Amino acid sequence: MTTLRANWSYPTAVRFGAGRISELPEACAAAGMKRPLLVTDKALASLPITANALDILDAAGLGRAVFSEVDPNPNEINMAAGIAVYKEGGHDGVICFGGGSALDLGKMIAFMKGQSRPVWDFEDIGDWWTRADAAAIAPIIAVPTTAGTGSEVGRAGVLTNSETHVKKIIFHPKLLPAVTICDPELTVGMPRFITAGTGMDAFAHCLEAFSSPFYHPMSQGIALEGMRLVVENLPRVYADGSDIEARAHMMSAAAMGAVAFQKGLGAIHALSHPVGAVYNTHHGTTNAVVMPMVLTFNRDRIEDRIGRAADYLGIPEGFNGFYEHVLIMREELEIPKTLSALGVTEDRLDDLTDMALQDPSCGGNPVEMTKENTRALFQSCL
Repeated sequence: MTTLRANWSYPTAVRFGAGRISELPEACAAAGMKRPLLVTDKALASLPITANALDILDAAGLGRAVFSEVDPNPNEINMAAGIAVYKEGGHDGVICFGGGSALDLGKMIAFMKGQSRPVWDFEDIGDWWTRADAAAIAPIIAVPTTAGTGSEVGRAGVLTNSETHVKKIIFHPKLLPAVTICDPELTVGMPRFITAGTGMDAFAHCLEAFSSPFYHPMSQGIALEGMRLVVENLPRVYADGSDIEARAHMMSAAAMGAVAFQKGLGAIHALSHPVGAVYNTHHGTTNAVVMPMVLTFNRDRIEDRIGRAADYLGIPEGFNGFYEHVLIMREELEIPKTLSALGVTEDRLDDLTDMALQDPSCGGNPVEMTKENTRALFQSCL
């Protein structure tokens, strides 16, 4: 049994520790919910951890309403179906329960259930978020069951346009959950490939935030410690899924990555988003596939900085040692080595390049991304 247990208010109220799913009714009361809708994905809906969460709600007189028509890369069709269920049930808040897909879609349901404009009008561009009717946004509770996305402490959700297959980041300050429950026991049953992919997603968030050229010292420090937690604990949980202390550290790293990437993301995510949208690949796994190539792409700008990170992480030989460590981690976690292994084909490279350059993540890359160098980067990932 781990002794890791705490209450945090950075950036929102976080109830952290094993067994704290039992506090779900208290979290609902704190968020002002009496008829919550639990949003999860199709795979999780039938698992014991979801049944247990619904039992806890039911016993507290909060019902057991659930919506689970959530695709791996959720889109506006899933969102519309969820909003219909929300309205029909007379619900007054959303519990986002699951991995990144369920967290993102749950947030979108809470956000859009009272808006009059289409969701794409609230993309994370300039001050577009001010177009929303803030008073119509339902309260949100987040309960992550993976340790990767960090959406439980974020003010945005990712939604794929079903017609264009482009992933859009939808932003509003009130998308930050009112309460988050991080219970590492919920992550124990994750399949190994999900443990690996989500863990590398957390690492990618920390690495890209740390490498970003923008000024945000707080994020810089959080990103560095987040990388350490992943390097030390992801191999542990991959080897032994029941290691609850390592699971807890990975949940911390996931939240830290999402806090840190306020400083910016980069080419890893700019490449991964279009690949995921077009080929329906697992986001974190895709990040891990392209990570070494992006490190090489950015080397001239980040070599000294990554060298300092390597020193902190106890990895010898600076940038080269860090790069080799990423390759070793990918090998240990059985991550595919190329995008071709994920099904990506050369005939789509022009489309993928255009989509990558439109992705907001590319603005935070240390090396400016152009049509020429981005296509060459994709080519190197094949």
